[in-house]
Amino acid sequence: MLRSSLAFLSLVAIALAPLPLSGQTRVPTSQAEIQMGFAPLVKEAAPAVVNIYAKRVVAVRDSPFAGDPFFEGLFRDFGTVRPQVQNSLGSGVILSADGIVVSNYHVVGEATDIRVVLADRREFNASVILGDQESDLALLQLDGAVDLPALDLRDSDGVAVGELVLAIGNPFGVGQTVSSGIVSGLARSGTASGTGRGYFIQTDAAINPGNSGGALIDVNGDLIGVNTSILTRSGGSNGIGFAIPANLVARFVEQAREGRTRFERPWAGMSGQSVDADIAASLGLYRPGGILISALHPASPFADAGLQPGDVILSVDDQPVNTPAEMVFRMTVAGLGEVAQVTTIRDGVESTVPVQLRPAPDMPPRDRREMDQRTPLPGLVVLNVNPAVLAEFNLPLATEGVVVETPGPFAARLGLQPGDVILAVNGQAIMSTAQLPEALSAAIAVRALSIDLQRGLQRLSLRSRL
Repeated sequence: MLRSSLAFLSLVAIALAPLPLSGQTRVPTSQAEIQMGFAPLVKEAAPAVVNIYAKRVVAVRDSPFAGDPFFEGLFRDFGTVRPQVQNSLGSGVILSADGIVVSNYHVVGEATDIRVVLADRREFNASVILGDQESDLALLQLDGAVDLPALDLRDSDGVAVGELVLAIGNPFGVGQTVSSGIVSGLARSGTASGTGRGYFIQTDAAINPGNSGGALIDVNGDLIGVNTSILTRSGGSNGIGFAIPANLVARFVEQAREGRTRFERPWAGMSGQSVDADIAASLGLYRPGGILISALHPASPFADAGLQPGDVILSVDDQPVNTPAEMVFRMTVAGLGEVAQVTTIRDGVESTVPVQLRPAPDMPPRDRREMDQRTPLPGLVVLNVNPAVLAEFNLPLATEGVVVETPGPFAARLGLQPGDVILAVNGQAIMSTAQLPEALSAAIAVRALSIDLQRGLQRLSLRSRL
């Protein structure tokens, strides 16, 4: 699909001569090639790029202290709550004839109404079938869609710096536009703005507001990435664009086809840091690179494979990893249930070990409990800590206690937030959800409630008179 003929490829100045034999690219050799440009390629690819209009209803509080740097925090619960409609505009890419569309999570995530408009002006209602805020990806299913134009996914590991690319989307809501550029960097992690955190393809093709979720294609019309953000000092398009690689999109499509409603990625069960020049010198490595393991959870698949704190991970399936985000990306695109070949260094000796890629185990049982009216915090929902809970709330590996899933109205007013770890109630250590109802009920008798908790790297105490 969307494969251009050899004659066309020569006109867009990326001709392969001869394509089946040499596989070598070349620059334009005539004025005709330069003048023809990308028009035939855009004509084939653009119909698969769609405009997305999404809206969601959120609760906002009308407060006379809104915007005040001092009183807004003190009176955050003051004022009347009213619903407000938020609209977002973005782009998407059709991946299958039956109407599966990929876009960014920040465009369609949590939307209550999604309308998709094709290049030929057909309109479809859509719903999110799989979304993940951490990856900033979401898949939509168009209602009643058949025989739609679609883009093929290319193996993004084969993308090279210097390749010509096109970014197609709907910037500023003015309609579909195309910008050209090159791939200017690979393996970019932790640099893009927005909700996406991970691994990106970097391009100098202009990516403006509204381009989010649009297509980054190569000269064959294949999708190599989903445009997600731009890093700019001026706020304009004269910055660096980032696209989520197509290999990650392929895993989303695979899980959606399997009927999953929540994106699952393999669990590393470890913490580590990038090996810089100082760390490399202290370890006796000849150059910086890789990830130094600082801690391993007992249930980690890497621990099962024999890795230890102090080992350095160099690559996953022969792909180098230099940041934790890169390693998570490599594990994710390898796929759940697969065995990854992980290259490590220990005491100066390099070796490769197989690691079974699996999700975080949901054991011991999370024992989800909701506090009732017999406690001072009805509606509070808590979970026991286990590897799956650690992964869901991005908690440190050594976390112990009870995790807040939903604070409920009273606990939220006290200051509890999702992901907080309750350590003690009125001085009594809380190690399981079974202990919490009794400890909270006992607080009623003394008419005082004190909760010790962990929030990120902070230890906090919340106190209230009952």
